[in-house]
Amino acid sequence: MMIATAIILLPVCSSAQKKEIKEARTYIKKGNNLDKAEQLMTNLIKKDSANQNNPKIYRTWFLAVEKQYEQGNEKLYLKQKYDTATLFNNALRMFPILLHLDSIDTEHKYRKTNASDLNKYRPNIYFGGTFFTKKQDYGRAFEFFDTYLNTTVQPLFTQYDYSTTDTLLAEAAYWATFCGFKEKNHEHTLKYAEQALADSLKRPFVLQYVSEAYLGKNDTTNYIATLRKGSRQYPSFPFFYPRLIDYYNEEELPDSVIALADEALSIDSTSTLFLYAKSTALLNLGKNDECIVISDSIIHQNDTLPDPYFNAGTAWLNKALKMEKGKEKRSRIRQCYKHAKPYMERYRELRPDEKGKWAPALYRIYLNLNMGKKFEEIDNLL
Repeated sequence: MMIATAIILLPVCSSAQKKEIKEARTYIKKGNNLDKAEQLMTNLIKKDSANQNNPKIYRTWFLAVEKQYEQGNEKLYLKQKYDTATLFNNALRMFPILLHLDSIDTEHKYRKTNASDLNKYRPNIYFGGTFFTKKQDYGRAFEFFDTYLNTTVQPLFTQYDYSTTDTLLAEAAYWATFCGFKEKNHEHTLKYAEQALADSLKRPFVLQYVSEAYLGKNDTTNYIATLRKGSRQYPSFPFFYPRLIDYYNEEELPDSVIALADEALSIDSTSTLFLYAKSTALLNLGKNDECIVISDSIIHQNDTLPDPYFNAGTAWLNKALKMEKGKEKRSRIRQCYKHAKPYMERYRELRPDEKGKWAPALYRIYLNLNMGKKFEEIDNLL
């Protein structure tokens, strides 16, 4: 009895399905009630999971969306009021519909037609990405670039061989990477980064976005490796070296800072950034004389930079402290304090707000040089 009931019900369902497909196609042909035509198809899919494998439903759904796109495109062409974002969104909506159809079309009856239909809209997927990028809607823009790039690996588009014929792939990959970076989505940033590196003009920026994505993922190994790659390939790009130096300083690896600074200085021997990094590393290693020499060379280039004065002054104070521990002659120790004095006073002039750095140093200097009035001033400040 149950089997007989099933035999009776199946034709009824099939008949209802055909009726709704026919109704939707009538709307599409007339160009009205297109939202309703689309809804009829999506409802069929929701009502019965078996309908997810019905090519006719997906083909009809596609035609309903395509008609909406065509009507919007015509309005824009005639300079009538229409939302450009809607046009691009309709173009994007067509792709997953026919990609699903292709996945269930085991005999590939629809493949040639579907590929041809989507191929003509594919350029607008790229332009949709650039449109939403300009609008700073980076998440939505990524969806467009992701869809555009995904077509290169879809069997549906094999005949077009986009991987070798499309000259915009590296550009699209860059924008996808950029959008992922701007939306702080690390997976999106990394997804097409390798392809984006093919764009030589934007390559240093891609390496920057990639390194920040690895940092966001707490992947220190790849973060440092990417910084190293960027610093070697683009030594004058302002992003990579400073962050490497910061990392090595935080990890208390002064030898690595010196090696990195020497590498950079071999390319640009006058760079105050790397000279200062090296002077700080030398100071941390207790190589005070070398620190003073480099600090003086920076000051000679630019006497308005405050930090070299602090490094040189601190190096002289370190020398004095070392002599005190070694119980050397008082006259030699006083000479170190005399040398430290102009550096720290100049640092104070340039960085008056950094009292926590210059005040204790000047306290020691004025105390050991018996400079009463100046000592009292610092003593009161502290």
